[in-house]
Amino acid sequence: IRMKAYVDKDACIGCGLCVDICPEVFSLDDDGLAEAINDDIADDVLESAREAEEQCPTGAISIE
Repeated sequence: IRMKAYVDKDACIGCGLCVDICPEVFSLDDDGLAEAINDDIADDVLESAREAEEQCPTGAISIE
């Protein structure tokens, strides 16, 4: 089962930390807010995606 990342755009402040930590999964959209660019998180980047989730200052990222 593949994990998926979700970003709560209402909570996101566009700090870009998730992009720095895990650019394979996160990018900033045209509004400067984070978005998940891959539907499924590959096994080899799941650990860094989880770190991005933990480090997000507003808790806008969820991985399930």
